[in-house]
Order: sequence, then C-alpha cells, then structure tokens
Amino acid sequence: MVLFSLTAGALSIQAAKINAVKVGSKINVTIDGKFFTSYIFSSDEKYPFFYPVNGPLSGGSVTSMRNGEYPHHSSLFFGCDLVNGGNYWQEGLERGRIVSVNAEILKEGGDTVVISDECIWSRPGAVSPVKDSRKIVITSPSATIRQIDVEITMEMLTDVHIRKTNHSLFSARMAADLSVKNGGTMVNAEGANGEKDTFGKSSPWIDYYGKRGEAVEGLAILQHPSNPWYPSPWFTRDYGFISPTPMFWPENGEETFMKKGETLLLRYRVLVHGGGTTDAKIGELFELYKKGN
Repeated sequence: MVLFSLTAGALSIQAAKINAVKVGSKINVTIDGKFFTSYIFSSDEKYPFFYPVNGPLSGGSVTSMRNGEYPHHSSLFFGCDLVNGGNYWQEGLERGRIVSVNAEILKEGGDTVVISDECIWSRPGAVSPVKDSRKIVITSPSATIRQIDVEITMEMLTDVHIRKTNHSLFSARMAADLSVKNGGTMVNAEGANGEKDTFGKSSPWIDYYGKRGEAVEGLAILQHPSNPWYPSPWFTRDYGFISPTPMFWPENGEETFMKKGETLLLRYRVLVHGGGTTDAKIGELFELYKKGN
C-alpha cells in the first residue's frame, strides 16, 4: 500500500508499514496495523502453510482450509504426494510430513517482511527424500494489492521418484464464496475461464476472484519463467482449487525422477487483490515479475 502526503509543499510517498512477529509456531504479518496472514509451521500439521490470507478490501480470508470436501487442502501451501512411497500432501502424519526446522523473520518493520525456513521431508522408517529451503517476501505494492513472493529450493537427499500425481507443489484452495461453483471467476493468462477450459492447460498464471458484498476480491498465482517445466499445466477445480502441477503430466507419462544431490529452484508470486483480473492488472503485474520487478 502506498500513501500520499504533502510535506513542506512537496508530494511525498509513504509505503505501507509491514510488521511480523513470531508467536509459537506462527509468524503473524500485519500491513499498516491490519492482520494479513500467518505462516504456520506447527509440529502437528502436515506441512507449513499460510492461513488466513486476508483480502485488502473485506479483511476476510480469500482462502479456506479444513474444507469439508477436501480437508487436506490447507489454504496456500506447498507439498507433494507419491514421493518415494510417501505422501507429503494428504492427511496422516505417519504417511509423511514436511517439517519446519528453522522458521525465522529476517526483516520486518519497513515496507517488506522477509521470512526464511528450512524444511525436512520426513517419514517414519524411511530415508528423508528432500530438504527444502524457503524465502518468503511480503510486500504491498498498492492499497488493493498484497504480494507474497515464494522461492523454494528443493535438494534431493537421495534418488527421488515421484509417480504421476495431481497432488504436487504450490497450491491454493479458495474460500467457498469465491469459487466458480458459487459465482466466482477463474481465468488464465490466455483468457480461458473455468475448470473445463483451464484444466491441463499450460499458462503463466491463473487468477481466481469473486464478489463479496459490494467488493470484489481474489488471488492469483504467477509462475516465474525460470521455473522448470514453465509454464506448467494447471490442475484446476470450479470448487476453488488451483495448482500449477507438472507432476500430473510427467514428461515420460509415468513419473518424475531426480538424482541425489540435484536441486530444484521454484519461484511463485501470489497477488491478493481487490477487483477483478483487469482491474487488478494481473497481466501487467506478471510482465513486471518476468523482468525481475
């Protein structure tokens, strides 16, 4: 968020003040004193995730978790199923967990919050297949945009086989009132709408939004062009789920294989916005993201 004020007859620009505080197994983030999101890394959760992810207009979360249909969807999250026989996505901690071991606030109190984390993918009786390192940067470019930049480096601790799965990598489960089923809109960079026309289609980004009273709010996920498999095809659902999911369309048709010591860098930008896709200028903001801005 950017505020304008007159100082000594000149126009000055005051950026939003973004704060973060670590409380137990959460890092809580506020923007100009209003609660925005928590990065949650509790020992009894399947994986770290963000919840709520509050919209800039309503103040209510644009994402949901513990949904009755699919309780393994935890808001805004990163995980994967069918990894060396383990499950780092669905319910059941004994099937596999992504364990945060060092969640820290690197910067806060100015116009940016920076969070880092290290995570071990762990399953009882099995060699940990992956270690991942995360850098999360939260900013507010305008009064109606909240921005979360997520950078995840996956290091293979052993040879890793990921069988074909629709449960993979970065994902968002939208709040029910914003879903296509309830009158919302899901649109990709090419202008295709809804599950029927976006499912399995490669696209740099998808935006999902809907009406809340007199306001419109939504969330877009942007894939960085440097990502492997870019632009990944999307797994989409009209009930409110979006994920760029390369592991459901593996190159050999059966599995994704990575060797011990191999690293994988994945970058995503999340835009939590007021207005629809055009109003929020999602396409223009993606072009800035491509250029490193």
